[in-house]
Amino acid sequence: MADPYETLGVSKTATADEIRTAYRKAAKRYHPDLHPGDAAAENHFKAVNAANGLLSDSERRGQFDRGEIDAEGAPVIPDRPYYRDYAAGSGGARYAPGAAGTGDTMDPEAFGDIFGSFFRDQARDQARRGQARPRRGRDRQYRLDVAFVATVTGATERLTLPDGATLDVRIPPGLEDGQVLRLRGKGEAGAQGAPAGDALISVSVLPHPFYRRQGADLELDLPVTVAEAVLGGKVPVPTPQGTVSLTIPARSDTGARLRLRGRGVAAHGSQGAGDLFVVLKLVTGPVDAALEEFLRGWAPGHTGYDPRAGMPVVTGGDEG
Repeated sequence: MADPYETLGVSKTATADEIRTAYRKAAKRYHPDLHPGDAAAENHFKAVNAANGLLSDSERRGQFDRGEIDAEGAPVIPDRPYYRDYAAGSGGARYAPGAAGTGDTMDPEAFGDIFGSFFRDQARDQARRGQARPRRGRDRQYRLDVAFVATVTGATERLTLPDGATLDVRIPPGLEDGQVLRLRGKGEAGAQGAPAGDALISVSVLPHPFYRRQGADLELDLPVTVAEAVLGGKVPVPTPQGTVSLTIPARSDTGARLRLRGRGVAAHGSQGAGDLFVVLKLVTGPVDAALEEFLRGWAPGHTGYDPRAGMPVVTGGDEG
């Protein structure tokens, strides 16, 4: 397996945030949904997930940096010399035939070195086969598109995995685009009875055609007629929690902001519920002859009012 740092394109001194950013960029670039039928892209996507699974775990990253595990997470035991290697060196003189002071008798310490090396070699071979000790399963990386309203009210979304299995993912209110949800024990199975890894789900929040979010608050542009703005009245307003009736004050103007308390992002944790701000937008709609006739004969009572007052004056332009 390739070096995980090279796979993600980061240095060995990269911070956790830099690793997270590099993973998201690479995962989006090589995601199978964007490259259907492209085996190379799929393999690269798997390599990116595996690299992030190792480097995003601070304990396993430290083990890899110290050379205790390899890029696949398997333990690494340094090679030990065999008896023939030892005997060929200077240390072998003490049990070589005819060695001064020993004759053909093997030194007990050398005997212990031989068998100690043998058992170490056995342990190394078992570790390489994944039989040395239990090993936690790897984390698996997924991406989930979530509807805007689901992040406002909270919901449960179903994620379909590449193998056809499904995961039910709870979306808490207040979840933001790019956040990662962790489902413990839903990753790769562990070895030798060790716990399974986790499922790490990167969330992409889909935009909404009407609502805008600012922290826990929402904003909505509400079209109103001239009569509703001038005379006032009750109008229906769609909110994420359902339609409510809003009173428009008489003599309102376009751009006026009205507050619906508690109709923003639902309460979560220590955060209280947000509010929904309704911004009035006057629309004339189809204009009939009666309205035209009325306006021709109507004169504002407050003479001198200029709706364009305060706008910059530009000279030298052509008149339209």
